[in-house]
Order: sequence, then C-alpha cells, then structure tokens
Amino acid sequence: MKKLLLITCFYLLAAKLIAQIPTSSNLPLIVINTNGQTIPNDPKITADMGIIYNGPGIPNNGTDPFNHYNGKIGIEIRGQSSQQFPMKSYSIELRDNAGSSVNRSLFGLPSESDWVLYAPYNEKTLMHNFLAYTLSRQMGRWAANCRYTEVVINGEYSGIYILMERIKRGSGRVNIPKINTTDIAGDAVTGGYIFSIDKEADAWYSAIRPNESTSRQTIRFSYIYPKIENIVTEQRNYIKNYVDSFETALISQQYQHKQTGWRKFADENSFIDYFIVNELSRNVDGYRLSSYFYKNKNSSGGKIMAGPVWDYDLAFRNANYCDGSDTAGWAYRFNPVCPDDFWQVPFWWDSFSSDTAFNSNLRCRWKQLRQTTLSTTSLFSLIDSVTTLTSQARQRHFAKWPVLGQYVWPNPQPIATTYDGEIQTLKTWLTNRLKWIDANIPNSGACFDYPANVKESIIIKFFPNPMHEQLTLHIDSRNNQLLQLSIFDMAGRQQAATVYNLVAGKNNFEVQTTGWAAGMYLLSYQSGNGETGSIKLIKQ
Repeated sequence: MKKLLLITCFYLLAAKLIAQIPTSSNLPLIVINTNGQTIPNDPKITADMGIIYNGPGIPNNGTDPFNHYNGKIGIEIRGQSSQQFPMKSYSIELRDNAGSSVNRSLFGLPSESDWVLYAPYNEKTLMHNFLAYTLSRQMGRWAANCRYTEVVINGEYSGIYILMERIKRGSGRVNIPKINTTDIAGDAVTGGYIFSIDKEADAWYSAIRPNESTSRQTIRFSYIYPKIENIVTEQRNYIKNYVDSFETALISQQYQHKQTGWRKFADENSFIDYFIVNELSRNVDGYRLSSYFYKNKNSSGGKIMAGPVWDYDLAFRNANYCDGSDTAGWAYRFNPVCPDDFWQVPFWWDSFSSDTAFNSNLRCRWKQLRQTTLSTTSLFSLIDSVTTLTSQARQRHFAKWPVLGQYVWPNPQPIATTYDGEIQTLKTWLTNRLKWIDANIPNSGACFDYPANVKESIIIKFFPNPMHEQLTLHIDSRNNQLLQLSIFDMAGRQQAATVYNLVAGKNNFEVQTTGWAAGMYLLSYQSGNGETGSIKLIKQ
C-alpha cells in the first residue's frame, strides 16, 4: 500500500509539474522544481532544472524530454527595485549532484555556470535589456548574450523570461586574466579587475563629489572581480589608487593632454561607446547605477574600459521621473535634473563633454553608427525580430501577467493598451530621440558638418567684443585651407598678422591684445579659396 501511495504521489507531482508547460512553443522551455522550497533573496537553494530545446525553428513540446539540460541548479531572487514585482528575476548557478558549480553551454553560448533569468515585467515590449546588450555587441563590445525562453516554476507557468549571461570574468565573457591572491606586485597586480558604481558599495568612495548635487552625495564603488571575500590588500590598494589617478587626471587643468591627462588611465573609445548606448536609450539609471568597468594587466593595455552595459529595464522611455521619458536632453546631465537623488552621476561625463578631442571622436563614432547599427532601419528591424519571435508566447505571457494598459512602476503616461501600441510607442520615441541626438551631438572635429545653407567656405566668430587682453577666434571651415588674417588700427598700423592652417571643421585661435590702445580695429582676412572680408573690433 505504501509503495502504491508513493507511486501515486510521484505521478501526481509529475502531472502537476507538466500541467502548465506549454503544449508547443517556438521558444525553449525551462522547467524548475524547487522540491517544496521557497526561492529566497539570498542564499541560493538547490533545485532541479530541465530545458526542452529541439534546435532553431523546431517546436518545443511540453511532453518532450529535457534534452538540453537536466540537472541541479542553485537559484535565488535577484534585482533591487524589481523585487517588488510579482514576476521575479533569478540568478542561476548550474550544479552537479554534489552541489558544486559546473560549466555548461546553454543555447550555444560559451560554457559557464552562472546565468540570469530576467523577468521583463514592467517593460512591456519585453526587449529593453535585449536591445541595449545587442546594440553594444554589434558595436564590438562584449555584452550579455540573451535567449528568449518560457519558464515554468513548480508546475506554474511563469511567462517569458530572457536567459542572459552574467557579467563575469572569463574567456567567453569579460576577457581579462585571472588574478590570484599571490598576485600582489609588478605586472601581476595590475589586472584583471571588474568594478562597478552601484548602490551596494563594498569597495571605496570617490574623493571627488558629483557635480551639481545638493546633499554632498558621494560616488560608491563595488568589487565585482575579485570578489570582496577574495581580493587581498595589495589588490584593493592598487585598483583604488589607479581609479583615483584617473579621476585626479580628469579633474586637472591638463586633463585633455594625450600623454598625462585622463587618457593615460582610461580607454576613450570604450567610454564613447558606453556613452552612446546610455544616451540612445536615455537610461535613467545610466552612469550612476549598475555601471561596470574593467581593467586588464598593464602588459595587455591596462586602461580602464567602460562597460559591459547592464540593466536597461528603466531605459527607452520607461521612467516617469527625472525626465527619464523625454526624448530631449542628455541622460548624463541627471544631477541638475534630480540634484536631491542619493545616487548621482560622477563628474567624469561633464569633463568628457568639455574635452575637444572627445567631442570630435564622439561625433565621428555617432555618424558611423548612424549609417550602420544605429540607423533607423536597423533598429526597427531588431525590434521587429523580437516582436516576431515572441508572437506566440506573448499570448500566454500577458494572460499570466495582464499588465497591458495598466500602470506598473515607473511607466510614463500615456500607457498603450496593446502590445502593438507598446511597440509603436517605442519606435516613435526612438525616432524622436535619434533626431534630437543628431541635432545636438557636438558638431566639431574631423566629422564636422558644415552648414549646408552657407555659401562661403569659412565662418568667423570671436569674443569678447569689446576685447580686453585677449581675442578668441572661432573659425568653422568647410575644408582644409590656409587663412591669412591681419588686424589694423584706424591709423592703418598693423597690430597682428598670422597665417592659420585651418582643418575642416571647428578651429579655435587666440590673439594676444595686451598693450593695444583702446579704440576701434579692423580685422581683415583672405581664405585659401580667395574669399575676403573684414570685421570691426573694439578694444577697451
């Protein structure tokens, strides 16, 4: 009788576990059984996980065997503000029967033990993180690969989840070398490291407070790799001192100097790409939370790299506070918009914005990407691919979580009542966001766009007028050319004569006027194209 009862219970449990597995899905099916345990915030509990995945384009049926993974996992709830939602995100660790972590490849991704099951509950397009990570990868940066799945937990259908790689050191993820506790000097102590700016500060505080905040907020850093329990004193000191040196160089008067300024410590191109993803998406948490950085050994470059990008659920319009849903304005200018918020953007990005070379390189990179990865056609194609991929599973997802047309923190108004409406809202917002960035990204340097309605090949502006001890000339040039410039007083005496080698784009020059008598002067010029002109100046 006991044996019969046990068999009956087994089949009842098995029936319950498959009861809500979709009959057929074009997405992989992940089935998790915690064996009666509640999934905690921390630490991970041991559970069973099976994955049904028959390959690209082949339906996955609830009655199919667990043919992609069938074994133990550790699982816990992850996230911060997202923990308030009924649909939870989870951290997953693949384990063997003894409870030790094991590396496995899932869906063709590099073999690893640590994964994330992300719950797209409050962003109803189901794709904000996917978009940011995919765009970053298309830009040549490592970011988490994503795979759409449907998940069943303890016999209950849980909706569409995105299985994502976690930010972690490794050849298939953040490709920096392993650092051991014995690596405490020389090149060995210089890398690799991963650190972040986030709420949970377990590393150090920046000595330089954020700009334009009102409550003396500080910037907090966290150890990601090595973990706090593994990093030794020499390594703690090294990475803190290195970041301190970067910040000191960035706030110095010579911060733009190529050899001694901030570029000595940080990789400019990675910061430009990081900036572009954050600004395109208008990520309200960008720069100030979930902001990751890494550093290789000095012998392998050794500069601070911005990224990988992470945590974009409150991006792409999905924030009804601190201008998060606006298409106009820079996301890095968060502090003057919300100066009382405890979590502020570090001063770094204000300094970058006044760096002539950074602005020039930023414009070139933006123009390049707008012709490829960030073209409207490419972006919409990426959005449409997700819309098509999830079309079947979305019916089950929104039946489980009927949030369409409903306010879920922090959705801005108006709230679309259908999924198609959400997609159209996203596309309209992206179109306007791109248009604003196109019009407002610094127009300087090698990729400068000369005004199409100006016939002349040069535009000369100057200040101050009246001038005092110095005159600053701003000259926009359509092309590379020479400019002959002379300044005369009203008696015809020449005060200055210079030939400037103009580059296409913006050019800035200074003319010292110390010792000149007060009165009126005449600036005359001739361009390499033969254009001539004169401008009246006043000296006080």
